[in-house]
Amino acid sequence: MPISAPDMPDALGWLPAARRVPSPNCDPRPPGTAVELIVIHNISLPPGVFAGDAVIELFTNRLDWDADPYYQAMRGLRVSAHFFIRRDGSLLQFVPCTLRAWHAGASNWQGRERCNDFSIGIELEGSDDVPFDDAQYATLRRLVDVLKAAYPIQGVAGHSDIAPGRKSDPGPHFAWHRLDATA
Repeated sequence: MPISAPDMPDALGWLPAARRVPSPNCDPRPPGTAVELIVIHNISLPPGVFAGDAVIELFTNRLDWDADPYYQAMRGLRVSAHFFIRRDGSLLQFVPCTLRAWHAGASNWQGRERCNDFSIGIELEGSDDVPFDDAQYATLRRLVDVLKAAYPIQGVAGHSDIAPGRKSDPGPHFAWHRLDATA
């Protein structure tokens, strides 16, 4: 499907097709840094629990740390991603693509450290333990196409690829071949 101008991010990097939920957990990219990498993650809060607003609350610093025992180990964590794809394929955007979201942490891609500086982070609602839904792959493929048309993307990697040994997402159930047409 061809990509049209209304599908493209605006000058600030907001995608019109996404529900905008601004996160304070971002900052400017280093001057002159191009967006060259897409990093795919998975997240559910608490782990294995889908739906609800806990991920949104985490990325917007509104999570009730006492709502679940799992959250105690995360207390005070300030993280974000550019995009979040729910199980039903709905798309949310927390950080404009022109800013640096705090999603990758200590990371390295093709010899370059600090992947947050030059990447876009996409979180899929899920876990390492279950397959992702068809609707998520459909949204992800479309999003990757749009981002590749808008930015000089050189690669698509999993969090586990840029932080091996530290991270395992998007996990063994992520079907990389479902991105072959765009990756």
